[in-house]
Amino acid sequence: MKKKAKFITFEGVEGSGKSSIISLVRNYLVRRGLKVVIFRDPGSTPVGEKIRAILLDKKNSISHYTELLLYLAARAQLIEEKLKRALNNYDIVICDRFFDSTLVYQGYGLGLGKIVEESVDTFSFGIVPDITIILDSDVRKSLNRLRKKDRIEMRSLKFHYRLRKGYRKLAKKFPKRVRLINADKSLNEVFDEVKHTLEDFLLVD
Repeated sequence: MKKKAKFITFEGVEGSGKSSIISLVRNYLVRRGLKVVIFRDPGSTPVGEKIRAILLDKKNSISHYTELLLYLAARAQLIEEKLKRALNNYDIVICDRFFDSTLVYQGYGLGLGKIVEESVDTFSFGIVPDITIILDSDVRKSLNRLRKKDRIEMRSLKFHYRLRKGYRKLAKKFPKRVRLINADKSLNEVFDEVKHTLEDFLLVD
């Protein structure tokens, strides 16, 4: 689809620091005079937030395939209700996770394979991030940053290691779009690297 905005997504294992970095990036871009909006996936719509609550509630026992479908449903709702319009009305659209999370979490993490790639392709409706920044961090350190763990965060250490491996594979598979950044440094150091990456990206056009 034709769009005005640059679409930036942030990815990473649980506890990698996405929220903190996104907040700093937003402030940096706004100071540059850019019109910025932030979404989270799943979430950012009334329906999406309800689906998010279901997905993260550790009391829920959810089939792997049901989980996949719920993430796709929340994303479809976000795209149709808000994202398409935002891509035409803002300079920068930032999303805390997008389809790469599904490829990694349900594809690599849960081992659902080919069906994940096919369904992600269908229900992203042709929308692809212009740049995806993966905050790559040590799994144990990242998980230790978390206070109360949700249903996804409580999964086995092996699952979380598969996530990190999956993200690294994506970075190799899509080197033009996906940038891997070491998130095991101080917040300021990580932000500086993200900022330089975005500066180079924004200067391309």
